[in-house]
Amino acid sequence: MSFSMLRLVCLSFLLVFNVSSVNAGSDNVSSLQPLANQSLVLDMVKAGQTSIAVGERGHLFVYQDGWQQQASPTSAHLTKATLFNESLGWAVGHDATILHTKDAGLTWQLQMSSPEIEKPFMDLLLFNEKQGIAIGAYGLFYRTEDGGVTWESEFHSELLFEEDKAYLEELRAEDEALYLSESSTLLPHFNRVVQLDDKRLLMVGELGLAAVSQDFGRTWQRLEFPYEGSLFNILVSHHGIYVMGLRGHLFKSVGGFDDWQEVEMPVQSTLNGGIVLNKDVLRLVGNAGVVVDIKQDDSVKMVTQRQGENLVTILVTSDGKQWVAGTKGFIELEQE
Repeated sequence: MSFSMLRLVCLSFLLVFNVSSVNAGSDNVSSLQPLANQSLVLDMVKAGQTSIAVGERGHLFVYQDGWQQQASPTSAHLTKATLFNESLGWAVGHDATILHTKDAGLTWQLQMSSPEIEKPFMDLLLFNEKQGIAIGAYGLFYRTEDGGVTWESEFHSELLFEEDKAYLEELRAEDEALYLSESSTLLPHFNRVVQLDDKRLLMVGELGLAAVSQDFGRTWQRLEFPYEGSLFNILVSHHGIYVMGLRGHLFKSVGGFDDWQEVEMPVQSTLNGGIVLNKDVLRLVGNAGVVVDIKQDDSVKMVTQRQGENLVTILVTSDGKQWVAGTKGFIELEQE
């Protein structure tokens, strides 16, 4: 197995994508499955009264007094979703797949599918109804200016390591075809991107990647970060900015991007997702079924640990119910 393929397999394992179980191409329409609610769910998001979720085999769900599966135009794993408002939403996943809904997740249209790229999208961010970006493995980066009707690729060489920049410059002068092949694998995985209150973008990823953009992702500045492992998610709250990573590493910044402090965790499970539970508490979920609360003073409380499963995402739906989801589908948490 090549180093590039090993990186992708490791990434998929750490984020419990279970790529080997199924990764059929996105040419086939995903049929409704009676046990879909118990299968791998990778993201849940909410806007107003609308809640949607995505997962393996192209599974799409809408919350209507419970999670209801919807017809999908793909059978590729879906890794992330976003709702711009209660009606407009997008989802991304394997085979460089991008889906779009205009009716709160009841129906979906395929905007992009490129199995030949052999890379998954990991996240997407819409700045308005027309403009946005989608990011993924090996520096996968696409931009839309027309609401997803078209997506254009971007290559962000400023996020390469210096030795890789020099290597590519030499290669480009000697062999254009090899340059294009190599450049498609040298960037780190881009895992998560968020827009902050001041409109700057913060993106994290593989190999301790943390980068900021002041022009909606057209150029990036790599940040000094105190950890060289993979970073998977970002949670912004009035407590500060939290970055979640491999093996229970959690970092917090309150004074700017040059001051990251590690929050001591009671377990070494990879942290995958979280929500602002209330003004005083954040609730995070991760592998090995961990659910932990982080208070404003950064004290940590283990809420529960569900053995034998990995938790990837957490959401409070409009009816006040709290849901976690991951390798065993949707699970409602008991309210304290």
